[in-house]
Amino acid sequence: MSDRPVNTAHAIAIPAPRPTIWMIVLCAIAAALGLSGCSPQSGAPVTQPARTSTPAPASGPSATNPSVALAPSGAGTKNLSASTTTTTPGATAAPADLSKGPNGMELATFGAGCFWGVEHVLRQQPGVIDAVSGYSGGASANPTYEQVCSGRSGHVEVVQVTFDPKKLSYDQVLSVFFRLHNPTQVNGQGPDIGDQYRSVIFYQSEAQKTGAEKLIADLTAAKKFKRPIATTVEPFAKFWPAEEYHQKYYQRKGTEPYCHVLRADY
Repeated sequence: MSDRPVNTAHAIAIPAPRPTIWMIVLCAIAAALGLSGCSPQSGAPVTQPARTSTPAPASGPSATNPSVALAPSGAGTKNLSASTTTTTPGATAAPADLSKGPNGMELATFGAGCFWGVEHVLRQQPGVIDAVSGYSGGASANPTYEQVCSGRSGHVEVVQVTFDPKKLSYDQVLSVFFRLHNPTQVNGQGPDIGDQYRSVIFYQSEAQKTGAEKLIADLTAAKKFKRPIATTVEPFAKFWPAEEYHQKYYQRKGTEPYCHVLRADY
């Protein structure tokens, strides 16, 4: 420590010793890290600016209201409870709306036996923009026709419909779906037997799910069919277009479906 007398002009401060190269280096590092109020040039103490707000307790939030955190001066306070989402144990988030097509169109996906006939009938309905044969419901990507026909891939032959909701409602599309096939046949349609030919509605939004379940309930209550409806309502995951030679099959062949005919009533 220095033996120089105390500077009476600054009686509350003890003069700092002459800085060495190590003091300068250490002060520079400390200043860069915000750990010291020491100036690397002089080694003398510097005055820290006064805080403009009351420091928060060690736990962070206000002690009087745990949902309110202290904010910087002039910024006001923010209620964290208003921006925090609480998840109820066991609850599931609403599924994404996958029914939105291009240019305001809507998408719907159905399985009702061999997709050739389903596509042919749906394509003829006013308001339908397109109908594509494909596969859905399985776990593997890009399934082939042979894989689906084996009955081991888990996929179903389906048709994805693009329609104009201003001209044709989803409920009307559902009505066509139930009238073009036999929804009471389990795991098959006509001569086509197997899980890949089952009757299924892959809903792509909560509104579609609600509409499908309501129509099935109404048809059941009205006893429109002699046997129970076997159609399942399942969440849509992915649609894989079928091979090109399946598309517009009857249109290209110039013939009519062998087991899909649109009935006037259910």
